[in-house]
Amino acid sequence: MKQTALFEIAPVQHGQNLLPKDGSAYYYPEWMSAVDSTELMERLEKSLQWEADHLFMFGKYVTTRRKVAWVADPSCTYTYSGVKKEAQPWIPELLALKTQIEELAQSEFNSCLLNLYHDGKDGMGWHSDDEKELDANSPIASISLGATRKFSLRHKTDKTTVSLPLENGSALVMHSPTQQFWQHALLKTTTIHIPRINLTFRKINPHHERQEN
Repeated sequence: MKQTALFEIAPVQHGQNLLPKDGSAYYYPEWMSAVDSTELMERLEKSLQWEADHLFMFGKYVTTRRKVAWVADPSCTYTYSGVKKEAQPWIPELLALKTQIEELAQSEFNSCLLNLYHDGKDGMGWHSDDEKELDANSPIASISLGATRKFSLRHKTDKTTVSLPLENGSALVMHSPTQQFWQHALLKTTTIHIPRINLTFRKINPHHERQEN
């Protein structure tokens, strides 16, 4: 298989921690060029198998309008909201992007969860990425493609809230122990009418369920 060339990535300035305490999160606007962002979004929409997300909430299963794709190494499984995800294999575009986001985050990843938001009516409520399969010491690196959406972080104890717009081609890296102390959300809005894809690169502890038995 022909290896896809790496994407054009802007020089990185580390910047200021967005969080006032109990963790660290760094935002990198225009991390990827607008041309590459648009092309990548089109490729992902066509190349991956997108499915409605199924969540276990308030004692019943709920099917979301938002679509998801879970891509990972064969050794990785992932369960959230009571539903086990079966991974798709890596495609060249995602492998190329993984190499570059690993350099930014200074960490290795073995999985990527992608969310397709059709417009502002699709969102994600307050949650932490702290499932048992995830390596709690690893950062989570997020890349945004398409529509600019408001992203918020909220401290679990005192409800301090930090919000920022996640722009097309931007990257956000949340370092440990952010997930332990903070929740985050992409709240719904009636003002956004174009789609967005969000990619979150993560590190799964392989065969986690087998180790527990």
